[in-house]
Amino acid sequence: MEDNEELNNLQNENTDDSNEALTRISGMYKDWFLDYASYVILERAVPAIEDGFKPVQRRIMHSLKDLDDGRYNKVANVVGHTMQYHPHGDASIADAMVQIGQKDLLIDTQGNWGNILTGDRAAASRYIEARLSKFALEVVFSPKITEWQSSYDGRKKEPVNLPVKFPLLLAQGAEGIAVGLSTKILPHNFVELIEASIKHLKGQRFKLFPDFPTAGIIDIANYNDGLRGGKVRVRAKISQYDKSTLVINEIPYGTNTSTLIDSILKANDKGKIKIKKIEDNTAAEVEILVHLPNGISPDKTIDALYAFTSCESSISPLGCIIEDNKPLFIGVTEMLQRSTDATVELLKQELEIQLAELEEQWHFASLERIFIENRIYRDIEEEETWDGVIKAIDKGLKPYTEHLRRAVTEEDIVRLTEIRIKRISKFDLGKAQENLDNLERKIAEVKHHLANLVDFAIDYFKNLKETYGRGRERKSEIRVFDDIEATKVVIRNTKLYVNREEGFVGTSLRRDEYVTDCSDIDDIIVFTKDGHMMVTKVDAKTFVGKNILYVAVFKKKDKRTIYNMIYKDGKGGPTHIKRFAVTSITRDRAYELGTGKAGTDVLYFSANPNGEAEVVTVNLRQVGSIKKLKWDIDFADVLIKGRASKGNIVTKYSVKRIELKEKGLSTLKPRKLWFDDTVQRLNIDGRGELLGEFTSEDRLLVINPNGTVKTLIPELTLRFDDEMIVLEKWVPKKPLTAIYWEGDKELFYVKRFLVDNPDKEENIITDHPKSYLEAVFTDYRPRAEVVYAKKRGQDRKENLELDLEEFISVKGIGAMGNQLTKEKVLEINAMEPLPYELPEVPKTEDIEVVEEENITSDKNTEASNHNTNQARSSAAGDEEGDEEGDGEGQTTLF
Repeated sequence: MEDNEELNNLQNENTDDSNEALTRISGMYKDWFLDYASYVILERAVPAIEDGFKPVQRRIMHSLKDLDDGRYNKVANVVGHTMQYHPHGDASIADAMVQIGQKDLLIDTQGNWGNILTGDRAAASRYIEARLSKFALEVVFSPKITEWQSSYDGRKKEPVNLPVKFPLLLAQGAEGIAVGLSTKILPHNFVELIEASIKHLKGQRFKLFPDFPTAGIIDIANYNDGLRGGKVRVRAKISQYDKSTLVINEIPYGTNTSTLIDSILKANDKGKIKIKKIEDNTAAEVEILVHLPNGISPDKTIDALYAFTSCESSISPLGCIIEDNKPLFIGVTEMLQRSTDATVELLKQELEIQLAELEEQWHFASLERIFIENRIYRDIEEEETWDGVIKAIDKGLKPYTEHLRRAVTEEDIVRLTEIRIKRISKFDLGKAQENLDNLERKIAEVKHHLANLVDFAIDYFKNLKETYGRGRERKSEIRVFDDIEATKVVIRNTKLYVNREEGFVGTSLRRDEYVTDCSDIDDIIVFTKDGHMMVTKVDAKTFVGKNILYVAVFKKKDKRTIYNMIYKDGKGGPTHIKRFAVTSITRDRAYELGTGKAGTDVLYFSANPNGEAEVVTVNLRQVGSIKKLKWDIDFADVLIKGRASKGNIVTKYSVKRIELKEKGLSTLKPRKLWFDDTVQRLNIDGRGELLGEFTSEDRLLVINPNGTVKTLIPELTLRFDDEMIVLEKWVPKKPLTAIYWEGDKELFYVKRFLVDNPDKEENIITDHPKSYLEAVFTDYRPRAEVVYAKKRGQDRKENLELDLEEFISVKGIGAMGNQLTKEKVLEINAMEPLPYELPEVPKTEDIEVVEEENITSDKNTEASNHNTNQARSSAAGDEEGDEEGDGEGQTTLF
């Protein structure tokens, strides 16, 4: 307060003495900052809705038009010309011009303009050249309807906005960061924008989605019309080149091959993925080869590339534009509607100007005809003054001007006096009338366009599509992405150890017992002898409780891994048996597996990744008059309940030991698998086509159009080609039938075979380059119809119906097969197969029907008293609430 009073006094003194006022620094900062923020928003970072240009882009386009003579101009020359209008340096202008040129829409480029795929920069502006494209000349400029303003120094005139007759902002996209404001409008497809404009003019609904010049695969489920809060997921297009090589042919928007390769190498260095080497063969098109070490799954690596590298990125759009010198947040639908409506208005203005010009031409042509045909020019021979000449002509015209569309002005008469004698002498009445008729036709045509302005605009957009749309088809493939859990695809990049006695687990305990390979983002589950369980994050060294019985990588929502346990409930208490699964937990919390009594002791424990139920032998201590000291218990007789379940009583007497007598089979029901064609993935959620019920021994049969046949273990991480022609449950004893064209013999052949080697991919057609697979049948008794080609001068031969089971017997997969026919074949059609009764399969009684989340296929799993080697595929994620128990079972077994 004292400082303010002193400042006020000083200000008053200065005002009284010298009439000078002090300005507070806070006020200066407030005004100047707002001025600066407004300038950056309006004049640098955010495009205008009217033409889709930022100021520097608009000035570049205007300069290109100024310099346009049909030939290329040095970019340095264009930049220098633009500096007459733009108040910034040449570097910012050159960069902006290169960005416009790389979008391949408005500027016809020549020279090295850089590469958006590799990230290579353009050559210096003195080495590269540019001129306006034909498209830009047609849709961007129209000087007669352009509003002009003075340049920053007042020496030149520049357009306020260019009369762009196309949704250019959406075609090119825009990105800018201002002061307290930003914009990110994604580019859209040229043809789709035109089609959307036509639909808008017709009053139809439309939807717009991004399309990127780098192509790639995009998920637009959460695009939100380009408004704030939306999101577009973009992925590289990755496919399997061969068994040990992946190829990347398209990259996500916002990346280039250099940054993409760097991200892959960093993920490899961190141990998230494993690769042998990378080759970058990118030229006109992207080709990055990722070579994998032996034993690494290509499918899993593709998912890992999406999870841990720049092969997948997320883009958040933000639709912000400038309208009437104010920022406005709107979606891409409204942007296109505004742009289309503005285009209609611009077309109307052009038509009105054209109509006025045509009517003016018709008016003067009519006057000229009257003037010459009626020899009115002779009336001025006697006149000595200019006024006399004007009056004489005006008087001479009056009898003939009734049909004119406007009054004759003095300017019209002056123009008549400027007609040369040579033109008068060569005047042709027929040609003059023809010219007038032609002008009248054009006037009528323009008036028709004005009366039907919307139809005219639709034809205008259709013409743009026909003229410039070729080669501008959609590049980015729209697809719904499957969610990839990082823990399921990460490479096991470290080793887990345990000190059972002291109760420590971790990756740094290298002198202690090795447990399994794991990743640094995995969770691990631990069971101790005193009946406790805990799930914790992998770390260098973690204390979880002394006397560890079992430790392994934890799989979230895993309903197939069943834990079998027999424990003594407290000191001197009875012995219980229980089976349970652990699907959800709170991390780093110790759970009681019994009732929590002191002295609880786990006598037997096993973990079974496929719900196996073993048989154990219980041995009692000789106490008193107990008659039965030994008997067997089958875990298959125990229901699977919740983790908190107390279990069933085994005995109330003291147990000496429990021994494993016999390993068991899975008691879980076979899983149902579906194939979702949208994401090309398997699932257990009922999405897509049901493939059947699968046990751990079942496989999938996959046949591709190139004739390759293979079987796969049905894991949820598998990726499938869009072009595969067969995907079904593999029945080993069911023959497959194929009809193929043999390129060398130039005939169709038929073969029936079994897949004898399920672990090997084999080709069922010959290696000749002209050989191809015509049809494949997976029915037991298939039938086919052969339609013969018609021979010249003869009737078409009657179609042949074939029972393929009788036509050829089952042979080896490498056999050539039997010749189908020597006749020329028009087509081969599949027919209804003959009936076949499947042999009855003995039914098994399931202990528990459990829907599962993951598929494990490790056949080397062994249950033991301490540890079980199990399928290492993934771990838990975020903390979740406790799982409810199923109640306490009190059935006494002995």
